[in-house]
Amino acid sequence: MPTEEKFNQAAGAVKEGIGKLVGDKELESEGATEKVVSKVKEVAEDAKDAVEGVVEGVKNMLHKDDAK
Repeated sequence: MPTEEKFNQAAGAVKEGIGKLVGDKELESEGATEKVVSKVKEVAEDAKDAVEGVVEGVKNMLHKDDAK
């Protein structure tokens, strides 16, 4: 997913840049919005992965304690 979001961020940046270049405020705004939305999705996915990693770590520690 992060690769997809990076691609979407780049596409949004291109769209924003083209909008600026040709003076199309709507296209510029749409590109900027796509960049932000993709970045938020990327950060949320990273946070989710981090939480899942912590949960797995806690589970592993608990299983080690059960084995003693």
